[in-house]
Amino acid sequence: MSAPRSSYSRVAITLHWLIALLIIGNFVGGLLMEDLLKPDATAAQKQLGFTIVQLHKSFGLTVLVLSLARLALRLTAGAPPLPAHMTSIERLLAKVTHVGFYAIMILVPLSGWVMVSASPLGFPTMYFGLFEWPHLPVATSAAISGAASEAHEVMAFIGVGLFVLHVGGALKHHFLDRDDVLARMLPFLRKTAA
Repeated sequence: MSAPRSSYSRVAITLHWLIALLIIGNFVGGLLMEDLLKPDATAAQKQLGFTIVQLHKSFGLTVLVLSLARLALRLTAGAPPLPAHMTSIERLLAKVTHVGFYAIMILVPLSGWVMVSASPLGFPTMYFGLFEWPHLPVATSAAISGAASEAHEVMAFIGVGLFVLHVGGALKHHFLDRDDVLARMLPFLRKTAA
């Protein structure tokens, strides 16, 4: 890993916000599609639910690819150093949150891909209607698909907890600590002195 940077690159900032928006949208879509695919749903609701499922899978795979690119960038370009005033507990929380986010951004889409690949239903994944995304070479098994589905959901909610911690930390840095941590990802913010 190279020496830490003094600020994030435009590519890193773009990936951060793009992935964040995709994840928030996909989380909402995941909650919505469950209601639309209930057994008592109308045919129109089920059709809308199927469309949302395909979009959910497409956006999830996009998150996976972009997250791998972002991780590669982070490992090669480094990240700005944490402010010197942070306590050891705050530094640990920041590290755990960032490592947790990378794990969630990669493992949630992967678990969804395993779920779909192992499903006995065998529905294809049409990537934004452009082409069929291949299934992973896993056994067709309701048990495997079910376990992947459970992991997918649990990790998504863990991601929500990390999101709350991340946003809370960023706001603390900006409004209480008055440092430039938030401004690193929102360059239009005026950097304040500590």
